[in-house]
Amino acid sequence: MSSLTCVLRIAATALAIGSAGGFAAAIAAEPNERPCNDDAMIVFDASGSMAGNVGQGIATTIPRIDEARHALAEVLPSATKFRRVGLITYGPGPYQQCNVHLDLEPTANAGAIIMRTVNALTPGGRTPLTSAVQQAATVLDYQHKPGVIVVVTDGEETCGGAPCDLGKELHAAAKQLTIHVIGYRVKDFSWTGEQSILDVRCLAEQNGGLYIAAESKEDLIEALRKTLDCPMVTQRDSPASSQSYLDIIRVASQGALRRPNP
Repeated sequence: MSSLTCVLRIAATALAIGSAGGFAAAIAAEPNERPCNDDAMIVFDASGSMAGNVGQGIATTIPRIDEARHALAEVLPSATKFRRVGLITYGPGPYQQCNVHLDLEPTANAGAIIMRTVNALTPGGRTPLTSAVQQAATVLDYQHKPGVIVVVTDGEETCGGAPCDLGKELHAAAKQLTIHVIGYRVKDFSWTGEQSILDVRCLAEQNGGLYIAAESKEDLIEALRKTLDCPMVTQRDSPASSQSYLDIIRVASQGALRRPNP
């Protein structure tokens, strides 16, 4: 058998192994991965508590909302490459009002638009979280289309809504709706709301989502990456594996060129 034939056989074997391995890895990972191109709505807390100190909720020069802004600015550029994203805010404006505002329906490449809106918010009102999530689900046409809602909040519902009950209602009627809740600095601290933070956790659990407690800006960034971004894309890409197969072929061909035919 000639050296060239050996090289060709080695190359074919290496590529076959690589393809089979990649295919097997994709099949193994598929059941645990959800598509990351479904439309998403961010429900962003701009209630009065978000103007408070990152530790104690009192007015300082380092408000909680700034940490949330920085985290969004870090994640949105990559997240909006893969999916259309919209924004609902609640709480900004006059003190003690239960206002909810649809700022943006799901839009392609929406990162800059969302950040302009979030950066302009002045926290001041209460926390109509339930109403905001309901509106986000409606915008996503949740009864007919799959969608994702990511709630960023630092406290409980304070406008009389029942997040857990809403979670059950949405789950019963939705085509495929996932709700994630990121609770920012709620550990060992509770605002005086009618519903406990456990009720907000229930909202996520009822709809196949995550409840993630974040205690720092870095935690917020990681939580947003897990819920809004699309980490599975980089996991599926395996340039290192592809390179290793090419290296096998290169080394084999070099050996064949150096060795004379008998």
